[in-house]
Amino acid sequence: MRSILLLIGVVYSFFVYSQDIKTKYVAEPTTSKIEWTGKKVTGEHYGEIKLASGELIFSKQKLSGGSFEMEMASITCTDITDAKSNKRLVDHLKSDDFFSVKNYPHSRFTITSVTCKSDNECDITGNLTIKDKTNSITFPTKLRRENDTVIANATMTFDRSKYDVKFGSQSFFENLGDKLVYDDVDISITLTLRSEVPK
Repeated sequence: MRSILLLIGVVYSFFVYSQDIKTKYVAEPTTSKIEWTGKKVTGEHYGEIKLASGELIFSKQKLSGGSFEMEMASITCTDITDAKSNKRLVDHLKSDDFFSVKNYPHSRFTITSVTCKSDNECDITGNLTIKDKTNSITFPTKLRRENDTVIANATMTFDRSKYDVKFGSQSFFENLGDKLVYDDVDISITLTLRSEVPK
């Protein structure tokens, strides 16, 4: 009887453990993509930022955590075709007026909670850190699985004034007229991640 109880305990422990195995998926920077869009009274600009690193954690096959980092010095503009005008805008975005990339080379998002409507659609809440300022943000995410690969797509909108990005912001300056740059910035994210073999 004691042997039987011991066996049952071992089987039960293995079952519980196996159901709680966490799987990490690591992002591939070369096949992932981050795009930004900023709007102003007179139009909009858009471009890309390189992914520095990223990962998603799945527990019991459900998304449960993760994070990603953006390499801010890599910011580009893709809508301005004139080389001099393009460089002028990019240099301005890298300056202290905007993201001060020399002082703050990375921005980071870390998941704090996940609410899933299905296996493929989740609302993610987490902490977005830019220029050492951290605020909570929530946005929907779509997941697609292909063998050992997960593709995550999301668009987050953040208020740049909360991260001390002041240039042309009506949150800091009045009577800007056509110099007004809207506070909301859209970040479109496509992460391609591959499962990491447990050690």
